[in-house]
Amino acid sequence: MKHTDSPLRSRKNAHAPAFVPDPQCFAGVVSGITDGGFVVRAGARRLPVQRAASCLLDPCVGDTVACLQVDAGMPWITAVLQREQGAQAVLSCPVDTTLRSSGELRIEAASLALASPAMRIASERLEAALGSTEVVGRDVRLVATSLRLVGSLLSSVMDRVNHFSRHYLRTTEGEDRVTATHVDIEATQLLKVQGEHTLINGAKLVKTQGGQIHFG
Repeated sequence: MKHTDSPLRSRKNAHAPAFVPDPQCFAGVVSGITDGGFVVRAGARRLPVQRAASCLLDPCVGDTVACLQVDAGMPWITAVLQREQGAQAVLSCPVDTTLRSSGELRIEAASLALASPAMRIASERLEAALGSTEVVGRDVRLVATSLRLVGSLLSSVMDRVNHFSRHYLRTTEGEDRVTATHVDIEATQLLKVQGEHTLINGAKLVKTQGGQIHFG
């Protein structure tokens, strides 16, 4: 008796893929780096391979890597299995990359260095606890609605200081001294000098000039 395929089975076979890939996994050692990828030695074979998008660690010569090959295409390096102890590890992405975490993201390292032509930080709140801080910059600009500095010692060295404010109030509990070659104090309306003991000492000349001068 001759059997024929049912219409349902024929319909399923019509939508079946014409090609089913046969992946092959193997391990090898990176023996060279080319412009288009890498060269991996697997047994007696030397194969040109490329890095998979999920392999963020840059392979180096001498690394033992896991490779995956589908059909007759160029194999991919899917992971770096072993590297010589002490060799530098570099994580790289060839395109724009976003690192996202739904919880807290923590980076711990003995030493952390950031190098970038441009850096931008956007945060509602920034808190930094530093033991010692040194900032070296060619041009530093700080714009803030409110700025408050609290410390035990402030020391600054400047060639020139320009300061402008609508209101300037200063309170010093101890000694307040200004030492300069020339001191010029000018007020548009009123200049007031007041103290329990007020001393004006001119080694060579003391000159007072005004439309009216009152003593006492």
